[in-house]
Amino acid sequence: MPDHSSTATWWATQLTRWMTPQAPSPAPLTSEGTLELVRQRNALLDALFYDVKVISPEEARTLAPTLAAEGALLHVPPSGQGPVVLCASRDVLCAHLDSASLRDGVPVVVAGVGSSALGSAALARNVADALGRPTVAVVSGYGLSDLLTEALGGFFLFGALNALRHQFEGLDRWRETGLIAEPDGDGPSRSLAQTSRDTQAVLGLLQDDRVPIGMLIGHSKGNLVLSEALFALRQRAPERLSELGRRQRIVTLSARIAMPRECTQVTDVMGQLDGFGALNSRARIPADHIVSGAWHHTNTDLPCHLPVRDTLRTLMAQGWQGNQQRTAT
Repeated sequence: MPDHSSTATWWATQLTRWMTPQAPSPAPLTSEGTLELVRQRNALLDALFYDVKVISPEEARTLAPTLAAEGALLHVPPSGQGPVVLCASRDVLCAHLDSASLRDGVPVVVAGVGSSALGSAALARNVADALGRPTVAVVSGYGLSDLLTEALGGFFLFGALNALRHQFEGLDRWRETGLIAEPDGDGPSRSLAQTSRDTQAVLGLLQDDRVPIGMLIGHSKGNLVLSEALFALRQRAPERLSELGRRQRIVTLSARIAMPRECTQVTDVMGQLDGFGALNSRARIPADHIVSGAWHHTNTDLPCHLPVRDTLRTLMAQGWQGNQQRTAT
């Protein structure tokens, strides 16, 4: 499948979104319209930060109604090997995994920077094209909780203010159900995994024996989602984390985030000019691979991009050299 016009893909997304009726929220004082401007903004950010031209207008139209569906699962084959498929559950996802994915493992990709399903699919397709096999994308969209922390600077300091984001997660559950969720009493990690839909989705994949994960790849805020899910897995199934940590490769793009010490195969990739990513990185974690002349975005139509496909192919050709362990306690 050839690359498409980024403009055509974006317009297909927006037109479909505008024509799709939005269900009202059960919460009495809010509706889905509250977040619509944020969702439109996210789609615009996707067109800037991600290589959306690798997604066809037809695929974009199928993703448009789920622009802000945080935690949604997408099955994304390489270009020309099938369309992006929105999977309503892990059961549906498993039905799309072919024998090669079951044998070699499926890469799980999480985008960031306020991304919607469009940006998530674009990043996942870049990864699929580089690795030559289908990927799974977990959509990391924005809700009310992210909107509030973003207003306080969370968009630019998501690492430092991530804990604050989870203090507001109950607002999203209220928006969706009209009920205020009570804490479960099992500590912050359990509450985080239950209320943050993107983290919960990744955690569900990590715990599902039917989904053999071969690699975890995140960009920007997506690296933080992966880290949170892995730390939550340590709380729930420490032996499973130890097993996965020994054999699973983790690649972080554009933000160096601490991972559990059990994860021994971590490669941190940074753009040479990426001050935005550096601001959201742990200073004590050095980069393993520096991309010359690259900033934070992965849109190959714009200058100073971080070319995801070429970068991953380079790392594979080098045998993933420099993949020193990057751990936290």
